[in-house]
Order: sequence, then structure tokens, then C-alpha cells
Amino acid sequence: MTNKITYTQQGDYFLPDLKLPEQPKVKIGIWGKRHLKYIKDHRPILYTNLLTSCKLTAYLADIDEQAEDMFFRLIKQLAEQEGVTEQLKADNQMLWVRRMNNIRNRAEEIVNNELIFV
Repeated sequence: MTNKITYTQQGDYFLPDLKLPEQPKVKIGIWGKRHLKYIKDHRPILYTNLLTSCKLTAYLADIDEQAEDMFFRLIKQLAEQEGVTEQLKADNQMLWVRRMNNIRNRAEEIVNNELIFV
């Protein structure tokens, strides 16, 4: 089997027709999209290497899954540590909402610092 290279004329030049192999269609969530933006802006060599080796999609899907798991695990652990329970939710909804929002924000910050923006 030979790899035949084809060319397209652009003005006075012939440029090779280069195409990357198809990558699997994977849904990338918010964490993967944040990390993609970060590596495009701050780590262009990593981004280019992943893109040209056709590993970008799998890499982002893995980061997204790790971040999602870490986020929910942190929320559960912090809620248990701070006594934010279903009983508190039943007794004082507004206090429960404030505490859970605080916990979610801290968990998001931890995930961003440890997985997304590195």
C-alpha cells in the first residue's frame, strides 16, 4: 500500500492536500471545554501536539470525566464535613442553599486549580 500525496494549486504554488484522520465523536463537557481554551491560550505546543497526533478528543474527554468525578466527590465530602444535610434543607432552606452554593464554588475552584488550569 502506498501513500499517494495529492496537491492543489493555489496561485503559482502546489500545496499538499493534508487531512487529519477522523476522530471519534465524543461529547466534551464544560470542564473539557475550559481546559481546551486554557491549553489553546497558554500551552500552544501541548495543544498542537495533541491535535496533530489525533489525541486531543480523547485527552479532553478524559480531563472532563476526571474533573466531573472530582467535583461531585468534593461536594459530597465538603457537605459531610460541614454538616450540610437533608435535615438542614428541611429545617432552613435558605441556609442550606447558601452553604451548598459556597461548597460548590469552592469545589469548582479546587477542580480548576488542580485539573483545568495546569
